Amino acid sequence: MSVIGHNSSDSALFEAAQVSKAWTFEEARKLVVRREKEGNPDRTVLFETGYGPSGLPHIGTFGEVARTTMVRRAFEILAPGVKTRLLCFSDDMDGLRKVPTNVPNQEMLANYINMPLTKVPDPFGTHPSFGEHNNARLCAFLDSFGFEYEFASSTEYYKSGRFDATLLKVLEKFDEIMAIMLPSLREERQQTYSPILPVSPKTGHVLLVPLTARNVEKGTVSYAEPDTGEIVEVPVTGGNCKLQWKADWAMRWAALKVDYEMAGKDLIDSIKLASKICRVLGVNPPEGFNYELFLDQEGKKISKSKGNGLSIEDWLRYASPESLQLFMYQSPRTGKRLYFDVIPKNVDEYLSFASAYPKQEIKEQLGNPVWHIHGGNPPASALPISFGLLLNLASACQAEDKSVLWGFIQRYAPDATPENQPKLDQLVGYAINYFHDFVKPAKTYRVPSEQEVAAMSDLATRLEALDGKVPLTAEELQNVVYDIGKTHGFENLRDWFKALYEVLLGEAQGPRFGSFIALYGVKETANLIRRALKGEDLSKA
Repeated sequence: MSVIGHNSSDSALFEAAQVSKAWTFEEARKLVVRREKEGNPDRTVLFETGYGPSGLPHIGTFGEVARTTMVRRAFEILAPGVKTRLLCFSDDMDGLRKVPTNVPNQEMLANYINMPLTKVPDPFGTHPSFGEHNNARLCAFLDSFGFEYEFASSTEYYKSGRFDATLLKVLEKFDEIMAIMLPSLREERQQTYSPILPVSPKTGHVLLVPLTARNVEKGTVSYAEPDTGEIVEVPVTGGNCKLQWKADWAMRWAALKVDYEMAGKDLIDSIKLASKICRVLGVNPPEGFNYELFLDQEGKKISKSKGNGLSIEDWLRYASPESLQLFMYQSPRTGKRLYFDVIPKNVDEYLSFASAYPKQEIKEQLGNPVWHIHGGNPPASALPISFGLLLNLASACQAEDKSVLWGFIQRYAPDATPENQPKLDQLVGYAINYFHDFVKPAKTYRVPSEQEVAAMSDLATRLEALDGKVPLTAEELQNVVYDIGKTHGFENLRDWFKALYEVLLGEAQGPRFGSFIALYGVKETANLIRRALKGEDLSKA
């Protein structure tokens, strides 16, 4: 449970938060209004995220928790002293409807179709069930990011009776719920649909079958066993039944009094239906907003069962956790491609935002993503080198270990060491991993044109003349490169810089070339140019 206090020293922050245009504060203000209308100032405000453990957790799951946490922190500034909770709810009692394609032992899993996920054996062999395995994976990566949350298991909530009172209400309001749901279904599905799914005492399956009878007084439903046709009566309480997911969502909102839950744009219609059901159960549905979906490299929606797109582990091999949170914070209502090539940009943007933060006024700080990433307390983060520049350095020297890059870095920033710059040392490790896995295999060097040969030869001569003299700044070196390009008739200087990167580094673009020279070295850059002009293989150090 979290609560942020408030005193007179916080007044400037409070006032700035009232008018902040950051999307998180806009969302939080909706909750402030909701709470005022409710008129129950002592009630804890409940934020919820949902997870369907039919497949492994993916970045979309993480994004929902990260974004909800950001809204929670914004609300705590706007409502000082109000207690809040974040509940990460796993629908692990849902039946396994298909076998995920990104897990082992798929033939074994195929024998457990329709079984609750907490009754399906773990294909990885590490936990009592597939549901528990995926729940553990979810908690592990949420814990690794330091999120403050409470985990909740659907199986535990159903079986312990925590949902019983609301489930009986669902039985009582069955006809009204059917009236909401049936128009949304195809005609053939309407014939068999029931918001209440019995769990067969015989097979343990979560059954998608029509009900033959309902008894509100006894709190039971009846159905025909699929294999035998036998009529079976079971209680709706105690884990003997499970709700269809839209009704389940609404029931959970009502039972737990959820105040805020966001969801993907693809669930807009489902939210509308669940909200209607929640009102039928006598509770106002939560506030929330719809974010755009993440897309893989082919522009398709990422899926936990297919395993397309990036995993948490993928991102963290190549970049910092903060850069991933930045990706989640920015433009949540815009569809974004989530693939490896977005990582470097997000790393450098995070570093830029972090560098700007200490110099900003409070109002600007609340619009800075690092405030939201770090819950209002971002760490100092001033690094002498960008990630993009490190990648180009790794590319130029074919780096395979940190010591190579540190040798160049310490000429550029003599006081920097792995010990006093641990964040930079992490960045060096990320750069080597990214270079090895993505940059190196994709390198394509080209032969320079006559115009480019003359210009590069001239640049090498100019750089050789500078060797041993008072070092020029990165900006001064950039001006030297500019002058060479102008002298040799490049109408668009972008073409000149592009040629340098394509001929010398085998890439189409990079950071400022003057900064690269300052980091790589004047003499070393001149030698690199001479090697290229001789036709040497630059893919070898």
